[in-house]
This record gives sequence, C-alpha cells and structure tokens, in this order.
Amino acid sequence: MTAHDHQGGPAARRRTREIPRSPFSRNARLASLPIGFAGRSALRMGKRLLGQPVDLITGELQRRTAEHLFRVLGELKGGAMKFGQMLSVFEAALPPEVVAPYRAALTLLQESAPALPAERVHAVLAEQLGADWRERFASFDDEPAAAASIGQVHRAVWADGREVAVKVQYPGAGQALLGDYAQLGRVIKLFSVIAPGLDAEPMLDELRVRVAEELDYRLEAKAQQAFADAYRGDEQILVPEVVAFAERVLVTEWLDGVPLSTVIREGMQAERDAAGLRYARLLFSGPERAGYLHADPHPGNFRVLPDGRLGVIDFGAVKHLPDGFPPALGTLNRLAQLGDWAGARDLLAEEGFIRPGAALDDAALASFLLPIATPARTDSYRFTREWLREEVVQAVDLSAGSLLRRFNLPPSYVLVNRVVGAATAVLCQLECEIPFRTEALRWLPGFAAPEPTDPLLPTG
Repeated sequence: MTAHDHQGGPAARRRTREIPRSPFSRNARLASLPIGFAGRSALRMGKRLLGQPVDLITGELQRRTAEHLFRVLGELKGGAMKFGQMLSVFEAALPPEVVAPYRAALTLLQESAPALPAERVHAVLAEQLGADWRERFASFDDEPAAAASIGQVHRAVWADGREVAVKVQYPGAGQALLGDYAQLGRVIKLFSVIAPGLDAEPMLDELRVRVAEELDYRLEAKAQQAFADAYRGDEQILVPEVVAFAERVLVTEWLDGVPLSTVIREGMQAERDAAGLRYARLLFSGPERAGYLHADPHPGNFRVLPDGRLGVIDFGAVKHLPDGFPPALGTLNRLAQLGDWAGARDLLAEEGFIRPGAALDDAALASFLLPIATPARTDSYRFTREWLREEVVQAVDLSAGSLLRRFNLPPSYVLVNRVVGAATAVLCQLECEIPFRTEALRWLPGFAAPEPTDPLLPTG
C-alpha cells in the first residue's frame, strides 16, 4: 500500500466509488493528460497572440496542468495514484510562484481516494481469511477509514477486544499497477511543466520494480513486526503490532493520532520540531534497530499521538539492511565537511559512484557533496522550503553542466538515495529545526571520526 494509506481519513467516508476495472477506462483517463496539455498549450499560444504577459500565461498553464494531472492520478488509484503520492512529497521543492494554486491538489493525494464497495471487501476477506472470517472479529466497520492506491483500511474490533486496522487489497490491483506504469511512461514529461528540473522518470522505474513486494502483505507483516519488536516500549516511536495476515489482507493494532500532513499544514513550531525529530530518528535508527529502512517516508504514513510519540502505520515499502546503513554514506558526509576531497574521491571510486575514467577536480566534488552534508554541519539545523528549492536549482545546474553524468548510482544505493531525498523534502515541508547532527552521529556509521590510535601503545 502506498504512502497515504493511513487510518482515520475522513475523506474516505465521504466518497465511496469502485476502483476502475476496465483497462480501457483507465487508459482513457491517462490518455486525457497529454490531450489536455495540448489543448492548454494551444490556448496559451492564442493568449500570447492576444498580447497577455508570458509569465501570467505560464502560471495559468502550470496551474491547470497540475490540477488535471493530480486529479486523474488520484481517481485512477493503482500505479498512477502511487506515483502521484510520491510526487506530492516533493511539493516543498516547487517554486513559490506556482505552488499555491495546486498545493491543495497535492495534499489531497496524501489524504483521500475513492473507496471499494463493502461487498467486494467482504469477498476479499472470505477468500483470504476463510468463509468464517466474521467470527475472527467482534465487529467490523464496512465504511473504510482510509482508501488509497492498491488497498484500503477498515476499522474493526478483534475477537479478543483489541481495536484493529484491517488492510484489504483491491481485486486486480497487480494488473492495474502494471498497466498504469506502462501508460505513465507516455505522460511522464508532463510533470516537467509544473516542476522544471525534477526528474520523475527514475522514481517511476523504481516503483515498477517494487510492485511484487508491495502486493504481498505477508512481506509487509514481517517487516512491520520487526519494527514493532524493535521499538516496543520506546518513548518516542510507536509501531502497531501485527495481529493477523494473509497475502492480500493485513490486520494490525489500530493507531489514532494526528496525521503528519496535518502538522505540516497547521502545526505550531514546537509541534513541527518535535515531529520532525522523531521522524528523522525513525528513519535513521530503523536499519540498526530493526534491520530495515522504512522506504516510504510519505507524511500519510505517520501519526502524532496524543502523548507526542510518532506512530508509524505502513511498512509496504522497506529495504532490508541487516547490517545497518552502508558506512560509505556517513563517511562521505564527514569527508565533505572536512574538505577531504582526495579521501572522498577514493571512497566514491571504491563504492562505484564514479564512472570509469571520470575526471573530477576538488571544486566538482565540493559542488556535489557539500549540499548533502549541510544539515549535519551544525548542532541544530532549520529545514526550509527555500533551502530545498535552492538545492533543486543547484542539482539542475549540475545536470545541465554534465557534472552529474560523471557519477553513477550503484543499484544498492538507489532506494536509500530516494528515501534520503524524500525524507529531506518532508522535513522541509515541516520547516522544523532539529539536532540533525546528533542523530547522524548516533545512527549513521562512518559519520563520527574514527578513534585515534597511538602506534606507541602495545596492541596485544
């Protein structure tokens, strides 16, 4: 299930509509995106001929394209909806002069989607849990608490009296996902209209690769229970226990709380700072404590509980890191802060980040690595939308100058890199100030300087 599959979403109760089952209807909706863009482009050309200011026309084109894009992605669910949710995380990176008209559309992707009718939910439960599935529950609410890309969540009471969340996968979700990805490849360039410089194609490629993993809720149950075991009794982070599971149904303890997306929109600064610290700590500490990296750091997957703890409710996307984060990440960060470009160059070559034969001077390495190291350079760092936009512009400049072409991202780092980027964007949405360096020192291998050794001391 995707990023915004959260419990307690009110929008799900307001709208109940079946997932589009016809491949023709799904393809037609996706096809409407480039057609609509062509129409808006023609309208823009006409207005230019009539003498309207170019900036005004461009802003209107961006607004209309965004509204259409995210509306269609939201209605389709499946891969299209998952892709839209991933894009919505990067809202903080969009230019301020164009983000306002469609920020509401982006937020909608994080919070609501049309729901599956009750009779189809019952059919899935009977298939997965047995014909007597109702006997396992003291009560079951047919109205979904949340609905999203490949499944929806219902509130229920387990036979032993525990309140539970029942995640039910949509019939045909796998086929829909694969079909959506094939179609999305044709309209991927549309996003460049509303966020110039943001390369969305690699994100789509990664989602396509991970379809099989996210469709099997048994894998999600294993990862969630590993997190629940690791954080049981933690004073700052809560992970619900797994109650029961099957391939397409997952039952976990219910979790109330305020969605992190609500804190982003409405939270006071102290709330933003506290939530941001716990959010960063969960992502930093997961590999060491649970053996997994939470790989879907979307705001919809997190809840701020009444006691201030951060609740985590979706583990469909994880990366197994039984030995913790790769030490190279922390080491590169430390070397960048020290200005040790020779050491950084050697490590990049050793890890496969530098393409064969690439010539990189110190200035090029600094341009690439220093922005990554910025948040951990001081004891406390304030994440802002403005800073993120500056980094996006910097990345575009590096790409335009062909610097990035001299780098390579090893396969083992692709998902980690994406999580770091998305999590940074969420922290910038929160505009929080947190002791980021302290968290890096605690959880990121290689970031702390090695202990000095005295060659005069005996080693035996």
